[in-house]
Amino acid sequence: MAQPVRLPDYHPPSSENMLRGLVRLGETLWEIPISYKAGMRVPARLFASKGLLEQMDAAVFDQITNVATLAGIVRYACCMPDGHSGYGFPIGGVAAMDARSGVISPGGIGFDINCGMRLVTTQLTWDEVKPRLRALVNRLYERVPAGVGCTGFVDLSASDFLEIAEKGSQWCLENGYARPEDLVLTEDGGHVSGADPVHVSAEAIARGRKQVGTLGSGNHYLEIQVARPENVFDADAMSKLGITIPNQVVIMFHCGSRGFGHQVASDYLKLFLKVMGSKYSIRLLDRELASAPFESPEGQAYFSAMKCAINMSFANRQIILHRIREVFSDEFGKSPEELGLDMVYDVAHNTAKLETHLLDGHERKLLVHRKGATRAFGPGMPGLPERYRQLGQPVIIGGSMETGSYLMLGSASGASSFFSTAHGSGRIMSRTQAKREFKGRQLMDDMASRGIYVKSASYSGLAEEAGKAYKNIDEVAAVSEAAGLSRRVVKLVPVGNIKG
Repeated sequence: MAQPVRLPDYHPPSSENMLRGLVRLGETLWEIPISYKAGMRVPARLFASKGLLEQMDAAVFDQITNVATLAGIVRYACCMPDGHSGYGFPIGGVAAMDARSGVISPGGIGFDINCGMRLVTTQLTWDEVKPRLRALVNRLYERVPAGVGCTGFVDLSASDFLEIAEKGSQWCLENGYARPEDLVLTEDGGHVSGADPVHVSAEAIARGRKQVGTLGSGNHYLEIQVARPENVFDADAMSKLGITIPNQVVIMFHCGSRGFGHQVASDYLKLFLKVMGSKYSIRLLDRELASAPFESPEGQAYFSAMKCAINMSFANRQIILHRIREVFSDEFGKSPEELGLDMVYDVAHNTAKLETHLLDGHERKLLVHRKGATRAFGPGMPGLPERYRQLGQPVIIGGSMETGSYLMLGSASGASSFFSTAHGSGRIMSRTQAKREFKGRQLMDDMASRGIYVKSASYSGLAEEAGKAYKNIDEVAAVSEAAGLSRRVVKLVPVGNIKG
């Protein structure tokens, strides 16, 4: 049972004052010592350059040190280079809990459970795609619903949806929306076991049933990109990952479990707030970190419901891939196989997973919370597809729609972060501020003048995603490599984009 943590009122410092209190352990590693805040069980560590650290809002430091007070946490609470404030954990937050004595917290996973990235190759060059770019983006916009409240094309009964929640991408394979190799090249094979819809509310099921095969809104996108020779960091690894020709066109998209995952998180946050004090004597600095002991009935019920959302999200991305293959096949008059529309990998963020890690020379089973952070297993680790076993896990770090994204690989030195890395460039500006500073229509025109064709569900949504609202993706990727979290393979430059 989790032990009570009773802490005094705490007033966070400004970002400037917080920087003075940090201990610098290396060029890209900073530590907030356990003495910083009453109740901290472990230090907090931030992987960042000085410049990226200074761009983190003050709430990041408060949140990551709050995470360090959670029962069962081991080694330290981590924040990735793209860290910014979120709900409960900072986005970019990672914490590993002892599976027997630790807690599980929806605030350490996120509302969009298994929000993730998928990268797909083509055997087309930019010269071949450029004359058809607008047609491709327009077709994709029609076939892949985007925006708030959008619904998918797959007509699912309630029983179909429950099957998706249990089976994930396996359901897609059984129903003609996937190839066997798609599942092999998806994290966890596109399915996590132990997902039981009995732990999911009727409201969550109703929200999710019509949203399979949709992008949604916010920072979710579907992008046509080019791998230009000047942006290659490791040509050999890039070739092994399926990018083999100069100026090759690839497709990347970013989405998650939509309203289904949001409802699962909301339902269990309410439950945990009811039981954590009265039943388990858990007292926390921040109600957003509402938790239950992992081995408790409530903790296990949430873990199972969360897995349902993980599976739904894998299926969501798989059906979007099916639509992408249809669009490219229709436009070029060739089969998806002829066009080389093959998976590179699908990576998840916003999860909690049971993993075995080496601590003090002993293997321990840990529940690793990753909130806006990507798993990044190093070469030879279990759980990797055979074709990538010697390379390490492919990592997809999404940048803004104006700047580009990175294909990277997990590193053998990643144990310092429980083999986790950044998931994107990370916001430096709130959505409200971005809408004040940028106009969506003007942004669309500016991007078109730079060779990036965009379709968006709304101009206000486009303004929220302006490149200047985000950290520099090149610096985030470089720091991730310098910190030993993951290594760069190639930067992928956007030429066509669909935004929710």
